[in-house]
Amino acid sequence: MQPDSVWQWSPRGLLLCLLCNLCLGSPSPSTGPEKRAGSQGLRFRLAGFPRKPYEGRVEIQRAGEWGTICDDDFTLQAAHVLCRELGFTEATGWTHSAKYGPGTGRIWLDNLSCSGTEQSVTECASRGWGNSDCTHDEDAGVICKDQRLPGFSDSNVIEARVRLKGGAHPGEGRVEVLKAGTWGTVCDRKWDLQAAGVVCRELGFGSAREALSGARMGQGMGAIHLSEVRCSGQEPSLWKCPHKNITAEDCSHSQDAGVRCNLPYTGVEAKIRLSGGRSRHEGRVEVQIGGPGPLRWGLICGDDWGTLEAMVACRQLGLGYANHGLQETWYWDSGNITEVVMSGVRCTGTELSLDQCAHHGTHITCKRTETRFTAGVICSETASDLLLHSALVQETAYIEDRPLHMLYCAAEENCLASSARSANWPYGHRRLLRFSSQIHNLGRADFRPKAGRHSWVWHECHGHYHSMDIFTHYDILTPNGTKVAEGHKASFCLEDTECQEDVSKRYECANFGEQGITVGCWDLYRHDIDCQWIDITDVKPGNYILQVVINPNFEVAESDFTNNAMKCNCKYDGHRIWVHNCHIGDAFSEEANRRFERYPGQTSNQII
Repeated sequence: MQPDSVWQWSPRGLLLCLLCNLCLGSPSPSTGPEKRAGSQGLRFRLAGFPRKPYEGRVEIQRAGEWGTICDDDFTLQAAHVLCRELGFTEATGWTHSAKYGPGTGRIWLDNLSCSGTEQSVTECASRGWGNSDCTHDEDAGVICKDQRLPGFSDSNVIEARVRLKGGAHPGEGRVEVLKAGTWGTVCDRKWDLQAAGVVCRELGFGSAREALSGARMGQGMGAIHLSEVRCSGQEPSLWKCPHKNITAEDCSHSQDAGVRCNLPYTGVEAKIRLSGGRSRHEGRVEVQIGGPGPLRWGLICGDDWGTLEAMVACRQLGLGYANHGLQETWYWDSGNITEVVMSGVRCTGTELSLDQCAHHGTHITCKRTETRFTAGVICSETASDLLLHSALVQETAYIEDRPLHMLYCAAEENCLASSARSANWPYGHRRLLRFSSQIHNLGRADFRPKAGRHSWVWHECHGHYHSMDIFTHYDILTPNGTKVAEGHKASFCLEDTECQEDVSKRYECANFGEQGITVGCWDLYRHDIDCQWIDITDVKPGNYILQVVINPNFEVAESDFTNNAMKCNCKYDGHRIWVHNCHIGDAFSEEANRRFERYPGQTSNQII
């Protein structure tokens, strides 16, 4: 990186610089519009909350100091230029008034004026670097198109995204940091409020309320990147604090550090309430809407209401996670509120309030309008969190040609590709990709089937009950995401196969026992049991992605669904299969994930 400067560092430019320094002193920021050529010395990042990877508060590092951009005179054309600086093709929108939270430090640019065709933000007009009359309440943000520039080199872009995982409320969670394209946790040794404050400020929250130790926000999985972090509290990033690089013997995930940050008051919790429940954590959902006329309270149509919508409702209420999203609430008293004022609610699960979710607006459409069919929730301060042991999938994957006469039960449970129906039973075989799956519960509550034992389904052929119809999805995808083979696994037995040293088993399937996975335990589905496979009989040789998704229909609430998917690269030559680079879906940085999806395959038995 070369320093950013007004002068071009040619011999002639150097001479001019020396003469100006002698005659006029060091240059000072101009009060008029300023234009620069090139972005050398500048670095860019997106920050703030809540946001997706391609949106956020724009921050620029200049002369080693991070700062923001004021929203005065900001336009979509300026957003286009900044999105290109960040490696995206274009902008789809921009935000004002610190939508992603106020930043800290300098406000580098004010009255930024771009035509949209500039190669660098330094070519745009402005009041000059560091010359601004704004406050951080006017910080600008951008929403970029989720498409990267071909061949973009992001050496000038900082991937923050320190991130928080497993928290019940916004602004809290297990601290994870990015190192060499891979996310990992932080050991709690010497973890204090100063270090927590650096994390909160880096995420755009301002200050820290509490520094958490002992995996209070659940245990992570994979690498532990940092230990003995010692911050003064003024550092711009956790990586700038003195720290110790971790070794395997130094720390365990039972010592993962976490934070609780102070958040600005948004008032969203005043627009929602629960009624009729047995406690403050459950009840029929009532929301406040305005216009036409005065503010009024009403109910939500229960059509399509599920776990993701309940997660947002519980978050907005400040009650943590969703245990259940209920479409029928006849057993709760509705009081004097009977009007349905919201319908068609569809959430991704990350929103801060229900009005951020897609819904029908003022035109209410509800199949069942009685109050007994309105939406309800049961919230909890804790939740389970399932993760697949990705390395075991890679170690145990192999191909088996299994005779059809041994697959009658599997066919009955729809564990074979559709082409098996037209096969010449019982002659011939199916080609199966087999592997073991070991599923850990790293959350703060046991994972239990949604349905009780009274509603489990008995399968005579295999001689066992299914507590969940679909517990995992298995897919073979092309690099562009097209599905070429699929499988699924019903949960015929959710139990504690093994546990950590200090944890006792609680669930066992024998004798119609209770099913579940205890916190700190794992359930193992061995590669040699029925349906623990993908039928790849019809798959052509080529490069593919193996994907396994746990709890794919969100039947059971978890603290984090982003880590429920596992992906591997695989190469199939028609006779053998190579499976490698298996990882949890959110374990890599954005750039590392893009490299993964551009996987070129292997030649001569050498993975490349």
